Amino acid sequence: MKMVFGDPNKKELKVCQGYVDKINALEPEISGLSDARLRAKTDEFRLRLTKGETLDDLLPEAFAVVREAAKRVMGLRHFDVQLMGGCILHRGKIAEMRTGEGKTLVATLPAYLNALEGKGVHVVTVNDYLARRDSEDMGRVYRFLGLSVGLITHEMDYPARKAAYAADITYGTNNEFGFDYLRDNMVISLDQMVQRPLHYAIVDEVDSILIDEARTPLIISGPGAQSTSLYQVMADVAAKLKEGEDYTVDEKQKTVAPTETGIAKTEKLLGVSNMYDGENGVDYSHQLMAALKAKALMHRDRDYVVKDGEVIIVDEFTGRLMFGRRYSEGLHQAIEAKEHVKVERESQTLATITFQNYFRMYDKLSGMTGTAKTEEQEFQKIYGLDVVVVPTNKPNIRIDYPDVIYKTRRAKYRAVANAIEELHKKGRPVLVGTTSIQQSEELSELLKKRGIEHNVLNAKFHEKEAEIVADAGQMGAVTIATNMAGRGTDIVLGDGVAELGGLHIIGTERHESRRIDNQLRGRCARQGDPGSTRFYLSLEDDLMRLFGSDNISGIMDKLGMEEDEPIEHKIVTRSIESAQKKVEARNFEIRKQVLEYDDVMNQQREVIYDQRRQILEKADLKETVLDMASHIVDRSMDMYAPKEAYSEDWDVKSLISYAEEFYAPAGFLKEEKLQEMSRDELETFLHKVAVDYYNAREENNTAPIMRELENLVMLKVVDSHWMEHLDAMDALREGIGLRAYGQRDPLVEYKFEAYEMFEAMKEAIVDDVVRYMYRVNVVTQPVVEDHLSEASTNNPNVDGSTETPKEPVRNDSTVGRNDPCPCGSGKKYKNCCGKNQNS
Repeated sequence: MKMVFGDPNKKELKVCQGYVDKINALEPEISGLSDARLRAKTDEFRLRLTKGETLDDLLPEAFAVVREAAKRVMGLRHFDVQLMGGCILHRGKIAEMRTGEGKTLVATLPAYLNALEGKGVHVVTVNDYLARRDSEDMGRVYRFLGLSVGLITHEMDYPARKAAYAADITYGTNNEFGFDYLRDNMVISLDQMVQRPLHYAIVDEVDSILIDEARTPLIISGPGAQSTSLYQVMADVAAKLKEGEDYTVDEKQKTVAPTETGIAKTEKLLGVSNMYDGENGVDYSHQLMAALKAKALMHRDRDYVVKDGEVIIVDEFTGRLMFGRRYSEGLHQAIEAKEHVKVERESQTLATITFQNYFRMYDKLSGMTGTAKTEEQEFQKIYGLDVVVVPTNKPNIRIDYPDVIYKTRRAKYRAVANAIEELHKKGRPVLVGTTSIQQSEELSELLKKRGIEHNVLNAKFHEKEAEIVADAGQMGAVTIATNMAGRGTDIVLGDGVAELGGLHIIGTERHESRRIDNQLRGRCARQGDPGSTRFYLSLEDDLMRLFGSDNISGIMDKLGMEEDEPIEHKIVTRSIESAQKKVEARNFEIRKQVLEYDDVMNQQREVIYDQRRQILEKADLKETVLDMASHIVDRSMDMYAPKEAYSEDWDVKSLISYAEEFYAPAGFLKEEKLQEMSRDELETFLHKVAVDYYNAREENNTAPIMRELENLVMLKVVDSHWMEHLDAMDALREGIGLRAYGQRDPLVEYKFEAYEMFEAMKEAIVDDVVRYMYRVNVVTQPVVEDHLSEASTNNPNVDGSTETPKEPVRNDSTVGRNDPCPCGSGKKYKNCCGKNQNS
């Protein structure tokens, strides 16, 4: 393909080089401008846009202005390769730039240029620390040029968020942007929304955000009604079951399943004859699976830690603690029960979206990272993003030594400690990358015994982390960190370190993805500095054990190699890379499958959110309610007086009951009178009854109150049914895989059933809106509570607690005590708004 069409990477760089030449040609002119004249360029560019020029037309001059501003404000001048990177980002692509090439500064170029349109630019980072740092440092450049800069952090309140989104350029994390989108679609008035339409996003560490975190959705949840006592019972049951005999574990697929023996043993321990029978059957099955998963697959100090009586998730990619996040589908409760801490209530999903579908909503998307080429196929297929590799500013002189592999983990750690000790004596700094908290602590203990001073980075605050990582290049420094620690922070070499060979990186285990290994390697040898890397592995490592150790184990046994004797050979590296490719392909399939299923939900989400937006935007929803009532009249005619039936065969009694349930006053319709009418007369009459009765109610309650009531009831009904639908879709998704046993495609079945469920939900929304609007009366002054600030926002597999929002709507006496409450809470009327009223 390259021979026929040429190398697309070279083509893109050639286009960008053309822009770079123009920018450089403008430098003498731009550098001669006063500060005031330079600042005035922003207004000039905006004016030129209104007169028909495009952003591409402005690019050379705008980039030249940003370069000059950065030089004056920060003392930093963009290199030519950084200008190229900026050009690639503006063109809606991913710029792969090596660590230390100054990606943060690169983002100022397209951010400024695209902000000139006044529609807002989002710069997305992986944590709050980087968002705050970059908004402050790079913000100096934007503010110098007359642009406003916003920052979104977790603790911010509504007014501060709204102001931050109104800025020309807004920094924040992927989680905050995603959750604000979901919260905006839960508000009860337009002025409560914080985001503007999603225009342009620059995603820093794009591989981490769009790939590593793509498997798991963002979830906002509220408290469920289920008791938590069964979790402890199931945890005790699971503790008595034996792996292999009572349940099987597939570590590759990360699944667990009870055997027939295990089910029989569970039934005996629970004291039930059939755990799948009766009203508790679903709970027993669901919670047994959660308890087994918690026991067999979730390990303390690797997947989670227990701190102050709480189970806190450890981010598998960064090793950081994820405070406030919870696993979903009962897994977090199962772990709490296993660890004998307080089991929190399971929750109900209020809103959810995947990062894949959130970021695909932007008009233009771009990203930057040091490692994206290995995942280029995924970026293209899922997001339509091409990856362009940008050359380094100075030649890379890093030495990547071949991997060495040992028989046991213990032998590997001894070899790592020996290597650290040897380098430490020479004064050469060492950064050790580990894949878990447990690993870093084991290695730390080994170094303590040898009297080697070192810093350990696992799940510390970002500010402390950045400080430690920044000092990792000083003479004699030894730093043990999770593989991803300090991403975004430069490691500067101390005096005399370059002469010793620069920073040496040691990897203690290969990650599932080659990209993560490359990120660790990229921590050294920045901007032409020297540096070296080596990975130490063992046959007991997860990757080798599950995917690639058979060949190597056979070689070791044949050669009769000792425990402390390593293999260092190309076959090792090839075998490992082959294993990693297998895992990468499998993980891509998992992410693709998540997206295929979420695409179904996404279409439905867009319909519901669009419906909500229309409700919020319309000042008068009377016609909408009357259209819904008209739909119900037509439906009732089709049901009880169908066109093909004779009038004597009509079910007029049922027709009257149906009309009185929805749109007619009780006792108003008389059976004898209706039977005398023709079908057309009857249909016209019923439509008139619906309109007249609604107008009479409006006269009684006043038009302003009815308008407010329409808005309130429609929002509550839509939200209530959408939440129920989300739960139903979760249940459908959980069991749909079993259809494969019947030779049916689970995805096709899921699409078909999801469509039917969605259509049924839309009909139910119409029913409830009409039912409530023809019966509900407001008898107290509504007090709208701000439920959004209480909503728990959760990420990947996350639950939380919040009260479901409820408005104090009062109902007239026609609502039965056991009917659903018209406020939309989902509770019975007697347990909700009718709690304090006499029966």
